[in-house]
Amino acid sequence: MRTATLRATRAATLSCALLLSTLLPSLVQANTERDLEARNKQTVSEAFDRWAAGGSSFFSDMLTPDVVWTIKGSGPSAGVYRGVDQFVDQAVRPFVSRLSTPIRPVSKQVWADGDHVIIQWDGTGVARDGQPYSNSYAWIFRMREDKAYEVTAYLDLTPYDDVLQRIPAPAQ
Repeated sequence: MRTATLRATRAATLSCALLLSTLLPSLVQANTERDLEARNKQTVSEAFDRWAAGGSSFFSDMLTPDVVWTIKGSGPSAGVYRGVDQFVDQAVRPFVSRLSTPIRPVSKQVWADGDHVIIQWDGTGVARDGQPYSNSYAWIFRMREDKAYEVTAYLDLTPYDDVLQRIPAPAQ
């Protein structure tokens, strides 16, 4: 009888060990993924908070040098920019140079899923002709080591392109 009980105990222990060895890696991976999502979400949220508070280094803080930034849509500003320098030189700087007050995020919602962070935000600024600028954005960041290496941007391109077309670029 003792032998049968011992065999049953060993079998139960072995079954538990096999079950744990199967489940434990999944639990660890799930925790690791949740930690990554939380860190990515916090990184993006904090960068937006600094920008909203007057910071001016959002793009250098958040983007890898080889970022691929895609502006979705059909307006003249839609397109794909390869590298942070190309994006800043061809998309950011021409727009910002036409503003007297820079765009600041005024509201935001942030979600994270794996290495993706989605931020929906509203921004306001003032163009050099005194006209207000406001727009709603949804940006999807693909993160690696606390920086975005791929971004897809959705916004209403009509007011964005209007600023670019209405206000001449400053003399160089």
